Amino acid sequence: MAADYFDVIIIGAGLSGIGAACHLQRECPEKTFTILEGRTAIGGTWDLFRYPGIRSDSDMFTLGYAFKPWLNKKGIADGDDIRHYIEEAAAEHNIQPHIRFQQRVKSAHFCSQRACWTLEVEQHSGDIQQYRCQFLLGCTGYYDYQQGFTPEFKGRESFNGDIIHPQQWPENYRYDNKKVVVIGSGATAVTLVPAMADKAEHVTMLQRSPSYVITVPQQDPTVTLTRKLLPKLWAYRLIRGRNISITLAIYRFCKRFPSAARKFLQWTVKKQLPNDANMEHFTPKYAPWDERLCAVPDGDLFKAIDSKQASVVTGHIDRFNERGIVLTSGQQLDADVIITATGLNIQMLGGMEVFVDGNAFEPNSSMSYRGVMFENLPNMAMVFGYTNASWTLKADLISRYVCRLLRHMDHKGVRQVVPQVASGDIQRSPFIDMQSGYIARVKDQLPKQGSRRPWKLYQNYFLDMLLLKFANMDDPSLHYSSPRTKDELEPSQAH
Repeated sequence: MAADYFDVIIIGAGLSGIGAACHLQRECPEKTFTILEGRTAIGGTWDLFRYPGIRSDSDMFTLGYAFKPWLNKKGIADGDDIRHYIEEAAAEHNIQPHIRFQQRVKSAHFCSQRACWTLEVEQHSGDIQQYRCQFLLGCTGYYDYQQGFTPEFKGRESFNGDIIHPQQWPENYRYDNKKVVVIGSGATAVTLVPAMADKAEHVTMLQRSPSYVITVPQQDPTVTLTRKLLPKLWAYRLIRGRNISITLAIYRFCKRFPSAARKFLQWTVKKQLPNDANMEHFTPKYAPWDERLCAVPDGDLFKAIDSKQASVVTGHIDRFNERGIVLTSGQQLDADVIITATGLNIQMLGGMEVFVDGNAFEPNSSMSYRGVMFENLPNMAMVFGYTNASWTLKADLISRYVCRLLRHMDHKGVRQVVPQVASGDIQRSPFIDMQSGYIARVKDQLPKQGSRRPWKLYQNYFLDMLLLKFANMDDPSLHYSSPRTKDELEPSQAH
């Protein structure tokens, strides 16, 4: 069977993939494209995760698309609301007909003689189908959708209750009147604890070390007022700009004045806890924003602790036993259910193998160009959002840059572009400057960033907006060529 050919293939139909398709539809309407999605529905993260309380850890005025106002009253949205928002965006831009489900990309091979990608894609039946395209856009996120990260726990098999990772939450699972222990202290854990506290007998958050948490309003009165005074799109843009500025200001303050930021964050937590609360459970050893802050809508975690429906224990696990968990201190935590909110497995490019002219491409040996493309990798971009702000802010910028690049290639009459270091020494450093465990576990597998433009990442939306919007498309680091024209492809490959 002849391979299907498209100008652009997008891998992944989550928040990034649908957004990229909408931008492509709006800004490059002459381009043919398809979205290959490994699962059976759009939504990505927001369709996969179904654990209690699943919600965004960024406000939806910045996690939402730049072109589609968020009209819900909630600033921090539930997973269902986010999934519906993505579905609405796809429907409004007629994206659904372009999506092919249950298409798991196993490998991608670039041929420089043809300036063409060939993808080996596993079907639901197990058969392999080929797709071809000129430009490949990876919107697969950064973690493994097949399984989350769970450390080895001694005695796990002796526990009499249920052990669940949030990424594989059983449908309609009942935990009423059960003792629950949630292992972890990140965004998933601080979401699960208050969400389960109403029905469970008691929920204990067991953490090896504390994380920084910050209370955010679920409904902001200034948002309501702005929406009353201004048209929907204007109000959205104003609120979005304000929230971006606030988030960036907090990040910059934390990085520049870590001691003062630590005191402020702990002061806000102490105000919301009972007077007898042990602040050691909320005193991280690292500086603010060495790891991502955990958002707590309306202080729901602290309310659950204050009501005695939830509690926090800090310690190291020695082993599981039939009753629950034994800590190295000797303390026994009884449980009917243990939830391992222990993180994700990082996976670049959706786990697919990438080859250029038969040679394997290794991400860890390459630098990121403007946070969009990779050094020495032709005709391919990857959407990787911010770690210090909403993912979609960077995703929108990347998608618009890719559209500019495609239009520029058409204008020049070329079919191939590859980023390469132009000249001079350049220092290489980690792609992500964070100390989170899920990053540390795979730091040797991630790409690098450079010490200067256009290879340096700034984690600053306003700066990136200027750098990507006004970037010189004839940058000396971009090498354009036309090995073959589209018309020179076999008739069975181009249509």
